[in-house]
Amino acid sequence: MIIPARFNGPPGSGNGGYSAGLFAAGLPAFVEGQPVEVTLRRPPPLDTPLTTADGEVRGPDDTVVATLAPAEPITVAVPPVSPAEAVTASKAYPGFTDHPFPTCYVCGPEHAGGLRIYPGQLPGHRTAAPWTVPAEVTVPTVWAALDCPGGWAIITPGRAYVLGRMAAQVQALPVSGQECVVVGALAATEGRKALVHTALYGPDGAELARARATWIAVTV
Repeated sequence: MIIPARFNGPPGSGNGGYSAGLFAAGLPAFVEGQPVEVTLRRPPPLDTPLTTADGEVRGPDDTVVATLAPAEPITVAVPPVSPAEAVTASKAYPGFTDHPFPTCYVCGPEHAGGLRIYPGQLPGHRTAAPWTVPAEVTVPTVWAALDCPGGWAIITPGRAYVLGRMAAQVQALPVSGQECVVVGALAATEGRKALVHTALYGPDGAELARARATWIAVTV
């Protein structure tokens, strides 16, 4: 498998959610519809052949990029907000003025071909953003959409975080052109780690997917 360069997160590496979703497809549990957890061991390289075997994703130098395992069911669902509330929150997206990775495929305002998900903050360490589903939508696309809204529940000016571990359950893919809502919430923090949950809702308010993730504070 290869992560094309346009699916970047931090410069020179793959977006964590997209990469994790792509890697998850290599585990039999994923094919059987079970939740899969992906732990990123190093920044996923772009435009580089990667192989999956025995629950590991490895690069051409045999370095372990990620590990994969069946996950416990994700029982926490972040409550939805209305599309109007998501739009209002998104207008105050902190990343418009202070973004650690402004070219991120998911939430970077400087990525011309990205998902353009801009999670604004809500009371209670929650976030929300509208999302117009692109022409091409796959399971890794949904994992990507579930990624950054969780991170922005903990990211603050001068305090950057990157995805360390993620598990997701995708009940249904959204339809191209649909106006969806993505929400995130901070669950707990411990040292440099933050546990977050996210969920994706369709235009009718039905939940399409949910995820839990661990983010790690980094210096940029």
